[in-house]
Parts: sequence; C-alpha cells; structure tokens
Amino acid sequence: MSLSKKFINSIFFGISTLGIAQYAQATDGYFSEGYGVKSQAMGGVGIALPQDTLAAASNPAGLALIGDRIDIGLTWFRPEREATLSNTPGHFSDGTFNGNGRDNFLIPEAGLNKLITPDITLGVSIYGNGGMNTSYNGGIPLLNAGNGKSSGIDYIQLFVAPTIAWKVTPSQNIGASVILGYQRFKATGINNFAGISASPQNVSDVGSDDALGIGLHLGWIGQITDTVSLGATVQSKTYFQKFDKYKGLFAGGGEMDAPATVGFGVAFKATPQVTLAADVQRIFYSDVNAIGNSISQWNGQPFLSGAAGNLGLSNGPGFGWKDVNVYKLGVSYDVNESLTLRAGYNHTDQPIKGSEALFNVLAPGIVQDHLTLGTTYKLPNNKGEISVAYVHAFENTVNGTNAIPPQFGGGNVKLKMYQDSLGIAYGWNFD
Repeated sequence: MSLSKKFINSIFFGISTLGIAQYAQATDGYFSEGYGVKSQAMGGVGIALPQDTLAAASNPAGLALIGDRIDIGLTWFRPEREATLSNTPGHFSDGTFNGNGRDNFLIPEAGLNKLITPDITLGVSIYGNGGMNTSYNGGIPLLNAGNGKSSGIDYIQLFVAPTIAWKVTPSQNIGASVILGYQRFKATGINNFAGISASPQNVSDVGSDDALGIGLHLGWIGQITDTVSLGATVQSKTYFQKFDKYKGLFAGGGEMDAPATVGFGVAFKATPQVTLAADVQRIFYSDVNAIGNSISQWNGQPFLSGAAGNLGLSNGPGFGWKDVNVYKLGVSYDVNESLTLRAGYNHTDQPIKGSEALFNVLAPGIVQDHLTLGTTYKLPNNKGEISVAYVHAFENTVNGTNAIPPQFGGGNVKLKMYQDSLGIAYGWNFD
C-alpha cells in the first residue's frame, strides 16, 4: 500500500471510528431506506423534496433549495437477525442461530451547505451509504467446521459527497456530487469456504481490510406548478479498490463496488400545511459480481462442478442478489410555525431468492416493509431545530429449501430479520 493511500485511508478510518459508519444496515437491500432524519421519518423520500443538507444523498440538486445551513444527527439502530439450518448432513449443523453478537449501533450523519452566489451552492454531505453486520456467537458448524469460533461479517460503507448545485432558472435546479467512498470488511468463522476458493488463505480470519472508491451522482429538481415539484437522479457505480485480504472470497479477486441507482420523485403541496411526496428508485445489485453472482450456477455449470478454486474468480459465486425497485411514500403536516409532524412507508422488492440463502446467512438483507414516524420542532430563535425519526422494518423471512448445495451435504436455510431505529438531528439555518 502506498503512503498516500495509507494517509487517505487513515482519514476515513478516523471518521468511521468516531461512528460515522459503525453500523449494520439492511433495509432496502443493504442501502439505508433514507438519508437524514427528516427523510427517514417520511419513508426515505427526498428526490423531489430536499429538507436538509443530507438531501444530496438522495438528489444533489436539492442543495440549491435549502439555503445556508448545517446539520448533525445520530441514529440508534437495532437489527435482529436469525438463521435456521435443517436437514444438514447427519444433522450436525441443524439449529437456529442468533446473529446478534452485536445488535446496537449508532449512525451519525452530518452536512454543510453554503450559497456562494445567488445561483450557485456548494455543500458536503457525510453519511453511511450501506453495510451489513452479523455475528453468530459460537459459530455455525457448516461454515466453520464446528471449531466454536464465531461466524459472521462486518461490512461498512461511508460516503463523503462534495456537491455543487445550480439554480438554472427560478424553477429549474441541477446538481452534481463526487462520491468519495470508504469501505471496510472483515470475515470470521467461515473457513469452510476456503476449500472452494482460488485463494484459500484469503477467505476468513485475516483481519479487517479497507478500500477507497469514487463515483458520480447527478440530479434535477423542477418546480412544475406552484404545488408540484418533480425530481430525477442517476448515480454511477462507485468503483472501489479491491479487498486484497479477501481476494479469495469476493468475485473478481476482492472486488466490491457499490451498485448504480436511478430514481424519480414527486412532491405535492396539497394544502399550505400538508406536503405529500413519493420516490421510486432502482438499485442495480446484479451489476456487481460479488453481490449479484449466484451460488447455484454460473457459466451454465452447476456449483462446484468438480473443480476447486471457484470463490474469488470473476464468475465465482456471490450473494445472488437481484436488482430491486424501492417505493417510498411520505407526508408532512405543519401543525404551526414551530411544529411539523411526519410519517411514511417504504417498500423494497426482495433481493434474495430462497435458493441463495446459504451465503446470505452472512448478509440477510431481507426486510421489505418499513413504517416511519417523526417530527421537527423549531427552537424559539427560529434558526435552530430538532428533528426526530422512528423507523420499524417489519419481520420478514426467506425460506431456502435445498439452499445448501450437495457439495456441502445439502439442507435447508431459513433467514429471519426485523429492525428498529430512532434518530435525532439538530439543524441550524444561518441565512
């Protein structure tokens, strides 16, 4: 590793150590259901309805509409994940395994926005884009040969998004963010996979590895009528350096890029007090080999077709995630000049088929439906405000009959997960 990479990694590592991305995310696949406490309280909407400096995470053009302000927030996040294995060889790995070796996480967020000219705004947003954490205390015998070592992964992905937004006309706004990404990964207690890897020593129990990435996010927001706004956004794949320590686990010799997305949103001012908003987003998980490749087959050949060295190859098995559509609905109600109430609903397609359940014991991003509530209270100085959001992701299960390949002895896998989070944020307008 070069000196410059070590220096840059140390900066991002310092941020994440402070808690910016120390969490287990599993909502819309492995992405957050929304960015910023206000957006989270409204089902994650934000493409056509910017509300704070985290708006750039949903649509960079939004920073043209929020003025000079700063935001900082913290969310308590608690996922509950579980895996049940049955009909394994000799029933040696049958049982229900609790993946909550760690189940409480803190997720900070921060953003700064400044009007440079009447039409040009510069800002920066810092947020956890996604991630996953599982820790099965005592391990899962099928994965770690029954050696008693805990099985699981710890994966975090942090984005820092410097953004420029331009008010092209009084009703038309565009924006662009350069995505500066940092991610870190660690796997323990999955040494049984080493026997099917192109690099057996780079599969499990080799410590944490980190990688830097870069991408581009573009957006537009237009005021169509006095009461209707539309928004559109496209985000490229974020290209990361390889996880060299895990080149025998991830397809492509350690590649783990962040998927590209596209989205469309609408916001409607139903009354002077009530605003309705809706977003539709497409996440292209299958375009990232490590995420999208199937465990069951690739190149038309059955899994482990008599050859060793499959994990880590470009066509090697991954988590088998499908592309998904995400649907977000939100409503806000201004009770008075000081108090706003919010609610929302978020639904995502299921990215994980039952046949892919074995690898996804490590990454059970299976929740689909979220109910959200929140509020904002403006402080007496009329510049500061406090916002709160609660999100519940309802319990969901994925049943993988015969999800364990014959080369591992066969058997069934059932995944279960639900989540709760509670966030609070402080915002300050300094216009």
